Amino acid sequence: MTVGDVSMPQMHVVQGVKIGSTEAYIRYPNRRDLVIFEFAEGSNVAGVFTQNAFCAAPVHISKAHLLKSNARYLVINTGNANAGTGKLGMQNALETCNKLAELAGVQTSEVLPFSTGVIGEQLPMQRLLTGLQPALDSLKADAWLDAASGIMTTDTTPKGASEQFELDGITYSMTGISKGAGMIRPNMATMLGFIATDVPISCELVQHLLKTTVEQSFNRITIDGDTSTNDSCILVTTGQAGGAEITSLEDERYQTVLEVLTRIMKRLAQLIIRDGEGATKFMTVAVEGGADTQECCDVAYSIAHSPLVKTAFFASDPNWGRILAAIGYAGVKNLDVEKIQVWLDDIQICKDGGAAADYTEEAGAEVMAQQEITIRVDLGRGEAKDTVYTCDLSYDYVKINADYRS
Repeated sequence: MTVGDVSMPQMHVVQGVKIGSTEAYIRYPNRRDLVIFEFAEGSNVAGVFTQNAFCAAPVHISKAHLLKSNARYLVINTGNANAGTGKLGMQNALETCNKLAELAGVQTSEVLPFSTGVIGEQLPMQRLLTGLQPALDSLKADAWLDAASGIMTTDTTPKGASEQFELDGITYSMTGISKGAGMIRPNMATMLGFIATDVPISCELVQHLLKTTVEQSFNRITIDGDTSTNDSCILVTTGQAGGAEITSLEDERYQTVLEVLTRIMKRLAQLIIRDGEGATKFMTVAVEGGADTQECCDVAYSIAHSPLVKTAFFASDPNWGRILAAIGYAGVKNLDVEKIQVWLDDIQICKDGGAAADYTEEAGAEVMAQQEITIRVDLGRGEAKDTVYTCDLSYDYVKINADYRS
């Protein structure tokens, strides 16, 4: 099931972006599983990638190609991660780029490959390569929904976000999609995300924009604490809607773009949590009163990763001692537990390190029965704060991941 509103919005066309897809039978028949993005010449492309040491072949190739040139094409397959596949996996990822480059009339380094799915199996190259031309033949500007569906694995719903906004009298669009439902732990973000806008922005600022917004979106989510081998996030600015290029952080237009991108990225990231494998509840863990942001994040992730906390929320069991335990082992040095305050929504459950005098288990259970819950912690150490988003851990999570290869 999904938690809360996961509906797709109107997906605005981004000038300079075309998308094609096909059913290549990478793993399962009768479903879109091969997606191609085409970007107008002169587009600027930035990427951030998983920090898993066992990162997949397409991650290696994409990072190398981005160092050489701006991308003109992305090719994404689902059903097979091409991870843990050794030298042959690298050859297959590169062969995919070579073939698409040949068909599209561009350099191999202008193609970025992405894969998602089962780890440790070689790509079915004949089917993948055969699918490239049909995907190219279907390129069109208004295919964002098809792309969102075509990159899904255990996702139960396509994920997208889109806005239009005005700068100096020109209307611009920003649209993005993401996929992910399990193996989600930020570092980069363990998912795939592709966001594009037709605002003209310099190459240097595009990378800065992406890194800035990833930190407050995809790098603030966790479902199960597992950092994937494949995941990547790409931001593209085509500049095709016109206007003067944004080249400085001091440009007033930059702030507007940053605000829109932050909303888009947070929505895409939170949609992953709302579609978490087996999730029944969307949980916001907000930690304030920290000496610095890092210790706020350490505490938030400690709570968000705890199987005991997550299963308690699934059962609507107000066993708040599990939250205190997670705070205690988060690794914050010289933590004064007598200054700790904890709330479930507006219900204070812990005051000065102990049970709040007016707290009742009935009140706690009522909050925990909700689909959306905020755990708020005040460390009483300073002014820093940060927020992490997660979900509960249910029986279905185990079932989904036990059956995934079948």
